Amino acid sequence: MKIPLSKIIIDDEIKQGVLKVLSSGKFILGNETREFEEKFAKFCNVKYSACVNSGTSALFLTLKTLGVKTGDEIIVPSLSFIATATPILMCGAKPKFVDVNEKNYTIDPIEIEKAITKKTKGIIPVHLYGHAANMNKIRKIAKNNSLFVVEDAAQAHGAKYNDKMIGSLGDAAIFSFYPSKNLTVGGDGGIVVSNNKQIVENVKMLRDHGRTEKYLHKNLGYNLRFNEIQAAIGKIMLKKLHMRNKSRQKIAKKYNSLLTDNFIKPYEEKWASHVYHMYTIQTRDRDKLKLYLKKNGIDTGIHYPIPIHKQPLFKKYNKITLPVTEKIAKTTLSLPMFPTLTDKQQQIIISAVNNFKN
Repeated sequence: MKIPLSKIIIDDEIKQGVLKVLSSGKFILGNETREFEEKFAKFCNVKYSACVNSGTSALFLTLKTLGVKTGDEIIVPSLSFIATATPILMCGAKPKFVDVNEKNYTIDPIEIEKAITKKTKGIIPVHLYGHAANMNKIRKIAKNNSLFVVEDAAQAHGAKYNDKMIGSLGDAAIFSFYPSKNLTVGGDGGIVVSNNKQIVENVKMLRDHGRTEKYLHKNLGYNLRFNEIQAAIGKIMLKKLHMRNKSRQKIAKKYNSLLTDNFIKPYEEKWASHVYHMYTIQTRDRDKLKLYLKKNGIDTGIHYPIPIHKQPLFKKYNKITLPVTEKIAKTTLSLPMFPTLTDKQQQIIISAVNNFKN
């Protein structure tokens, strides 16, 4: 029996929702999308939202809307998927990579302050693996230096910071609906959320060829639209997100309790409500453990083996040293984590990990 790293739940309600859209004859930016946008904005405790075709597009269009241009610098963590940084390049700006906190893996506010220059325009904190970044400290730094804050919440649907919803704490936030996320739409997809109406309205214009009316194009736009099938799936998934996040938290609690202290387990700050997009451990024998678990039918992941600042695309940054990020990249391993992981499956995983000998 192979145990996957993640698993999408496609039930009869989702299938019926898809069939309803197929029968409607309306496939792009219709009522399903508008309803999903409204419900997701309410879920995040913000006023406005705009669906687009991916989390990457969501971040790109948000940065464009905020006026990011050639010569600007945007502060980002290097411990993330590359799409946290590539939209900065798409705008002609430069990422300023900084290190992360050793315990919670999110961007270190102390390192943010050190990285600010006259060219700095904004900060993109990443709520990594489902754990919130330290938003009060980040927002204070941003306010003192007249910088914007865009939350990269691609891995944090339903997470909280001091009982406030992730997505409601910056000038804007972006989420991804990629299949492995806590909330998926059955493919690529993304959303921008904000209490700033102008940001969201501009994203809506840019996602649809720069038009404000059907054949009136006032700006250079893009074709980065969302579709009705995915919106229908998203609405159904959103209804079940809280329950499924609770399942993830229960699974994480069991991992924390039964895995031996030979491994560094995820740390949850007092001010955070972790939703465990990934359950990551650290071990010096990461690669050997990964191979051992594979031989035992257990799928695992590495998030992320090559930090962004070490990627070939960012070769001009390759000589930068970020010790915490680089250590985590060499030692972290993600264990299976999804809401329908059974007790039997989890016990097999725990036993295999605990029985591993290097």
